[in-house]
Amino acid sequence: MADDSDPLALEAQVCFALAVASRSVVAAYKPVLEPLGLTHPQYLVMLALWQHDRLGLTELSSTLALDPGTASPLIKRLEQRGYVERLRSANDARSLEITLTEQGRALREQALSVPPTMLERLGMTLEDLERTNAVLRSIIDGAQHAN
Repeated sequence: MADDSDPLALEAQVCFALAVASRSVVAAYKPVLEPLGLTHPQYLVMLALWQHDRLGLTELSSTLALDPGTASPLIKRLEQRGYVERLRSANDARSLEITLTEQGRALREQALSVPPTMLERLGMTLEDLERTNAVLRSIIDGAQHAN
């Protein structure tokens, strides 16, 4: 930013750039995820479960940086589609565990096309993605430490 520029200019605000980028990227995912029958938030849940296979609701919410009240409706819709099951924990009946069904595991194969399709849609290389993710993780860490 030049010394003579306005520090309150909209274009100079990282919050504005991140908000527009977030909306734009989520919108770009929509037509790619539609054939899978997933919304972007549901896709994030499935990504976490494909990585871990079974997660407690609290752990899943933490992994996705969502409160459990936001994650629960997503999980219920995925359960209605037959992709996940909600089970009471054997160790604590008050806790829910979320696990993939066979149908949910099978969906992973179809989803393998999503990352390369998105790189192409966004005009990015794998190196661009890695650099962008590193910068975004740094921003997230900084913002979380600021709270």
